[in-house]
Amino acid sequence: MNTEQTAFPHTINPSFSGHQTFPFRYTWLKKGIDAVMADPTVFSSDEATVRLGVGKNMVASIRHWCRVAGLIEVDTYQRRHLVPTSLGAAIFADDGFDPYLDNPATLWLIHWRVTTNVNQATAWFWAFNFLNQNEFTRASFASGLEEWIGQRNQSKRPVSPKTLDRDVNCFIRTYCQARPDKKKVIEDTFDCPLVELNLIAELPGGVYQFHRGAKLMLPNEVVAATTLAFWDARFPARDVLPFSELMYAPLSPGRVFKLDEDAMAQYLDLLEQVSDGALIYDETANLKQVYRHKDIKPMELLQRYYG
Repeated sequence: MNTEQTAFPHTINPSFSGHQTFPFRYTWLKKGIDAVMADPTVFSSDEATVRLGVGKNMVASIRHWCRVAGLIEVDTYQRRHLVPTSLGAAIFADDGFDPYLDNPATLWLIHWRVTTNVNQATAWFWAFNFLNQNEFTRASFASGLEEWIGQRNQSKRPVSPKTLDRDVNCFIRTYCQARPDKKKVIEDTFDCPLVELNLIAELPGGVYQFHRGAKLMLPNEVVAATTLAFWDARFPARDVLPFSELMYAPLSPGRVFKLDEDAMAQYLDLLEQVSDGALIYDETANLKQVYRHKDIKPMELLQRYYG
C-alpha cells in the first residue's frame, strides 16, 4: 500500500482537470485495471474507446481516476506504459479483495487515496484537509480554494473561473446525488460510488454540509491502515503520535474521514486488537497518544480484513 502520495509536498502543482467533468462510476476502476493488465499502452491506443467501451472523454476520465486513486502508475522502466499499483492489483484483480466494489471498506480506501492526492485532485484534497467550515456553497468553496492555491503558488497564473467551476461541480457530484435533469443524457447523471459514504449532504438554498461524527460503514482495519500510512508518510521517525495529530492534522484519518473526537477515540481504543499489539492507544495523565511497538504495514491489516 504505497503511501507516497500521502506525504504533503512542499511544492504544490495543483490540477483542476483530467476528470473531463465526470466523477468515476462503479465499473470504471475495474475497467481501467483490467485494461492496463492486458495492455500497458491501452490508454494511448487509438482503439482505447473500443476496448473500454466508452467515449473518448470517458477513456481519459477512467485513466485520470485510476491514477488519482493510486490504482495505476507509470511503469518505472517504460515511461509510456501504465501498470497497476500493488493496491490496485490487490483490490481489482479478478481474485482481488473487492473487484466490483461490493464492500464499503473499499470505497473508504478510494476516498482516502483521492483526498490525500494534492497534485492530481487538488479540490478534493483541500476540501477534506484544509476547508475548516462545516458548510459551504459552490461560490464559497471556489473562492476559498482559489485563495488557498494563490497563497502557495504566487508565481503561477491563476486558474480560470470556468475551469474552477467545473472542478467544484465534479467534486460535489463525487459525494452528492445527481439531480434529475431531462436535458442531460442518462449516463451523465449516474452517481459516483462515493455518494454511498454519506460524507456531504445537500441542504436547501444551495448549501452543502459535511457529515461529521461516527461512520457506521468505516471498518476498524481501514482506520488502522490509514493511520499507519499517515504515520509513515508524515512522521516516520516517531514512535509516539498524539491524538491531536491523528484527529486534526492534514491527511490524518480524523480529517479525511470527518470523524469527531468521540468516534476517533473509539477507533483508537481498538488499535491494539486490530494490529495485534503493534499500535496501542493510551490516555494516561491527560495525555492521549498512540504508541508504535513493532513494525506492521498497512497492507497487512487490509489483507486480514478482506481475508
